[in-house]
Amino acid sequence: MSDNYRSREERRRAMNDNKPEGKSQGKPKKKKKGGLFRKIVAAVLLIGIIGLIAGVGTFFAMISDAPKVDDSVLKNSFSSKVYANDGKTVVKEIGAQKRTYVQYDEIPQVVKNAFIATEDVRFYKHHGVDFYRIGGALMANFKNGFGAEGGSTITQQVVKNSFLSPKKTVKRKVQEMWLAYQLERKYSKQQILEMYLNKIYFASGEVYGIERAAEKFYGVKSVKDLTLDEAAMLAGLPKAPTTYNPVTNPENATKRRNTVLNLMAKNGFITQAEADKAKQVDVQAHLAKQTESTSKYDVFIDQVIEEVKKKTDADPFSAGLEIYTTLDTNAQDYVDDVMNNKVVNFPNDKFQAGLVVVDNETGGIQAIGGGRNRVSGGLNFATNMRRQPGSTIKPILDYGPAIENLKWSTGQPLKDEEYHYSNGTPIRNFGRNYKGWVSAREALGRSLNIPALKAFQATGADKAKEFATGLGLKLDEEDGEAYSESYSIGGFRTGVTPLQMAGAYSAFANEGMYNAPHTVTKVKFPDGTEIDLTPKSKRAMQDYTAFMMTDMMKSVVNESYGTARAVRTPGLEIAGKTGTSNFSAAEKQRYNIPDAGEKDVWFNGFTPNYTISVWTGYETAKDGYILSPNETGMAKNIFKHVITHISEGKPKGSFKQPDSVVERSVEKPTGKDLKRPSGSTPSSLITKEYFVRGTAPTKVSQTFVKKEKEEKKEEKKEDKKKDNKDNKDVKPKITASYSGGAISVNWSASNAASDTTFTVTMSSPNGSEQLASGAGAGGKTISNPAPGATYSFTVTTNTGESASSSVKVPDSSDQATEDDSTKPEDDGTTDDNQNEDNSNPDQNNGSDQGDDSSTQPDDNQNNNNGSNNGGNNSGNTDNNNNDSGNANDGNSGNNSNNGGTTTPPADNGGSDSGSQTPPTTPATPSTPSTSATPQQEPTTEN
Repeated sequence: MSDNYRSREERRRAMNDNKPEGKSQGKPKKKKKGGLFRKIVAAVLLIGIIGLIAGVGTFFAMISDAPKVDDSVLKNSFSSKVYANDGKTVVKEIGAQKRTYVQYDEIPQVVKNAFIATEDVRFYKHHGVDFYRIGGALMANFKNGFGAEGGSTITQQVVKNSFLSPKKTVKRKVQEMWLAYQLERKYSKQQILEMYLNKIYFASGEVYGIERAAEKFYGVKSVKDLTLDEAAMLAGLPKAPTTYNPVTNPENATKRRNTVLNLMAKNGFITQAEADKAKQVDVQAHLAKQTESTSKYDVFIDQVIEEVKKKTDADPFSAGLEIYTTLDTNAQDYVDDVMNNKVVNFPNDKFQAGLVVVDNETGGIQAIGGGRNRVSGGLNFATNMRRQPGSTIKPILDYGPAIENLKWSTGQPLKDEEYHYSNGTPIRNFGRNYKGWVSAREALGRSLNIPALKAFQATGADKAKEFATGLGLKLDEEDGEAYSESYSIGGFRTGVTPLQMAGAYSAFANEGMYNAPHTVTKVKFPDGTEIDLTPKSKRAMQDYTAFMMTDMMKSVVNESYGTARAVRTPGLEIAGKTGTSNFSAAEKQRYNIPDAGEKDVWFNGFTPNYTISVWTGYETAKDGYILSPNETGMAKNIFKHVITHISEGKPKGSFKQPDSVVERSVEKPTGKDLKRPSGSTPSSLITKEYFVRGTAPTKVSQTFVKKEKEEKKEEKKEDKKKDNKDNKDVKPKITASYSGGAISVNWSASNAASDTTFTVTMSSPNGSEQLASGAGAGGKTISNPAPGATYSFTVTTNTGESASSSVKVPDSSDQATEDDSTKPEDDGTTDDNQNEDNSNPDQNNGSDQGDDSSTQPDDNQNNNNGSNNGGNNSGNTDNNNNDSGNANDGNSGNNSNNGGTTTPPADNGGSDSGSQTPPTTPATPSTPSTSATPQQEPTTEN
């Protein structure tokens, strides 16, 4: 061997030293099985231990300041103080005085079983906390949403109502579980159940404890006298005392009672047959008459108690709370006076009203009118009574959503016409008539149903539902049915309350911000803990929707067509909407209600500061119906009185137009599109409307431009027709006579208009020439005419009518004779004319008061009868009658020979005296006469 080793160990080391790096030789070592798993388990255990230690530490840290289980707190109650909105005035102290304590042994088993089956079926099996129930509640909440089911046991409820604040925190829940465990260690199950049944709240009017509830609802002297159906009803009340109150909400109460009966049967406390039998009992069959009257502010405080319980889980009657509210005592006192018949005159004792006054900016309820002649715990017509809203729903479901989503203007054209729902059912307006094209503003102001339905359809049911939900109206959820088109005009199955409507309408006045109406602002607990209960504001609509809807509702009040003109109040800017609902056909028949009888009458109105919702009507159909003017106007009357009172001495405010809205002048709707007015649009058809900025119309209407052109064209046609007619009546005349060596020519026309013009031409041996042209009658003198020559004259009017006359100038010998004579010779022709003209002098004696149609040819004149028909003289033109358009007719006796010159005659309007002088040569129509009468003298009047 070349290598010598001292030992085998040295040889092994040498061999290892000679191995190549990075390579292993021989078989690899086997890893120990389960090493990684053991490490994981160890890590988990370590984390668990650390978590346990941390959890235990956290648990003890959380319970370290938990209150002690105090016997006095468990069995005694501490009253709560209710403050008005000034935060100082205590309006009432509630609690303690109306409790009737009952021992465990005095409570019948049927009552115990009803509550255990409903509230904590494993009550006798757990030690204060039921982890099985907690697991089931978690699964139910995961499946159906948070709050679907609670996990608190009866023991936990006693602890919560006695020792802890209602803050829903992990710490409070841990303390609740710890104290429940402690309570179970200290008290028996029987004692704990006794505590629970004596502390639980049942109804308004400070009704708490099972004994007090039995007496209140069923009039029994002892809880021992309760029957199965009554026990089940009372066991169902604590979950929601107002919702399930059998006096005010029998339908909901019936459902809740039946649920309790089913739970009792399911868990073996009763048989199913017993449950079914109990279900057959009318939930109101055994109710006692509610006779206890309410005290001051009880109606408002009932709402306070409900809010505190709902929002904090605390019991205001025993928890020693300080409750700060929104109550305005001045407003509430006045509303109470209204309800007590001190302000308005109600028609009868059964006539009811409910109203809510809300501050627009905060949503705080200032006052509640719960009804007339109310008893403690009775129906609150302002907060619990649900009725169909009628047309008051239109701003919420119809026009509001259309402005919000479609950016409609206040002037959106809508055609009011015969129409029907999508399923073919006809829809009609209240007046059974149609208005044609109207604006959305006018449609709302007149409360037209058909345009409202069209607005609902244009937006769609989903958008309408979304809009209403934002205003606190979850209609389909509460009604149990989907939105239908009948909702657009208030056709609900159940309806809404004045409280809901006041909250919804206040958002319009608050620039689109919705504040849930509330009565409580904060609650302070005995340990100093404070909880702010003021709802957070949320945007329900855009500011343009709020402003434009408000302005439309102002028209309901201010416009002549508005349905709420009666609420106008000097100094107040008021907007609102009226609404009515009718009885069903079955109700009308059963109670003999006339067709005009109304079931509900509403008015929801607001100023910049306050919103008031008023409902009026009767509790049931058998109590009466609304018919008289006093009844139909009562809601508006109440609103006007209350809004006037609460606004006294306060800034009135105004509705401010946001930058998102513009006002524009438009033509009133005559079609589906709005247009700007033209210069031809009548002022009566121009209106101002509001538009979302950027949507105002830009096109100018041509409707009246076209009409104006057509009208002018038609006027021209009519004028032309009239002119043609008038022109046909214009009768020109012309006379020519020779005297003193000159020819005198005179022209005129009967019925001549002020713009009638004349053109006079003359034909002579020297040819033709124009003598004159111009408006009005006139005359001309032709000096030194040619002896023995014939001169012809023609007058033509601008209307195309003409007349002619001619005269022959005597030769030299005739002229001398003529000049020597003192009067014209009679040549037979003249005699004939005169004799003919005077044959009936009585008929032509100054009776012509009108038109003179005297431009007739000679043969017509010779046949003159001297008659006057309607002032139109068809006789001899030379009989100088009253012709206002004839300057030459009746020459006033002034047309004499003066140096051979004839002065144009003036119109003297004189009457015919009956004496005739020799006539002048008569005028002829448009064709010139070929046989002029020689040597004619002008006529004169005597």
